[in-house]
Amino acid sequence: MAGGRVGRWLTAPPSEIAEVTDPRARRLIGLEIAVVLTVTLGLSALRSALSLVDALLAPTPLADQQVALNAPAARADLVDLALQLVRVLQLVGWGALAVYLLLRAGIPLARIGLDRTRPGKDALGALGLAALIGIPGLGLYLLARSLGVSLDVAPSTLDDVWWRTPVLILAAAANAWAEEIVMIGYLLTRLRQLGWSADRSVLAAAVLRGAYHLYQGLGGFVGNLVMGLVFGRVWQRTGRLWPLVGAHALIDVVAFVGYALLPADLRP
Repeated sequence: MAGGRVGRWLTAPPSEIAEVTDPRARRLIGLEIAVVLTVTLGLSALRSALSLVDALLAPTPLADQQVALNAPAARADLVDLALQLVRVLQLVGWGALAVYLLLRAGIPLARIGLDRTRPGKDALGALGLAALIGIPGLGLYLLARSLGVSLDVAPSTLDDVWWRTPVLILAAAANAWAEEIVMIGYLLTRLRQLGWSADRSVLAAAVLRGAYHLYQGLGGFVGNLVMGLVFGRVWQRTGRLWPLVGAHALIDVVAFVGYALLPADLRP
């Protein structure tokens, strides 16, 4: 009985999005995907891969190198604040672009699960997913560090200034918005229109998600690959995107703000 339930969960249901058969329309969708990924997370994946290559070529062992997720961008305090907010705005813009393109294609927000019809259930789903992904993810990171295949990831190296915590919360929310809108709501919908199967599209999106975290090392790749597989299947089964955005934001808030508030001698 339990095995049957698991099997039904792992098998994605048929999508309500119809496959596009017109050759010209298919070419335009393919071109649109290429442009969106080039502007957003696809280019990030290329930069991330090159960053990992550079780290591997360095004389210092990978485990002794550090990468900061939220680092100072300027020496002057207010200029740094402005640059951090510009980065947040860029991420919001990435997600907004994907939403706009879906709306232009006649796909309503409700179809990708961005409507406001069930806030309570979406919030509970976000909490559950955050626990499901966040706790094992921390364990995987620590394992990768012990094996020497991951860099020392510092969620924040921002100075202890008055705006640090609000900016870290905004950064977490913006990261979640951009990644889940582009990689799940947008990309999986468009791939379905091109006739990709549910399994193939989830795997492709998950590999790309892992790739733009390669700058963190193998642990970052594997952890985010698993996250992409789980999030993609959850979205295909439930049709709800808000729980994914909420869970991702919660995981990042705990990592960013929690790390920043820890005394230096207690940080891993």
